[in-house]
Amino acid sequence: MYRTVEALLGAKGRSVFSVAPGVTVYDAVSTMNQHDIGSIVVTEGDRLLGIFTERDVLRRIVGAGVDPQRTLVAQVMTPNPITIPPYITLQEVVDIVEEKRCRHLPVMVGSRVQAIISLRDVTRWVAESHREEAAHLKSYISGG
Repeated sequence: MYRTVEALLGAKGRSVFSVAPGVTVYDAVSTMNQHDIGSIVVTEGDRLLGIFTERDVLRRIVGAGVDPQRTLVAQVMTPNPITIPPYITLQEVVDIVEEKRCRHLPVMVGSRVQAIISLRDVTRWVAESHREEAAHLKSYISGG
């Protein structure tokens, strides 16, 4: 858990998908489905305005009975999301997620979004690290 976000991004990749604030929720969800992602950043030019997630769809659209084809993503996004730099540790990411109750964090370098990290990304990374460590120890113990 002392690895950095940068190390995770090296394995995961840095793809960032975004929509403009004037896009409908329907179109934003279509983009999310097309790319099999759970969140999308809302930007104007290079400026981060907010983040729109699956949870927003459930609570602010479906739960509120709002028409996704008539609602703009800017009306239901989370504005000014919590962001992180690439040099913090995965343990710090977990601490932020637990404290702030968010599952997706834009990774920023300066004022630009470089990637998005999800709680699932961190969980996968930790699980894979444990598998690799177990395999290494098994090989060491068996004299391999």
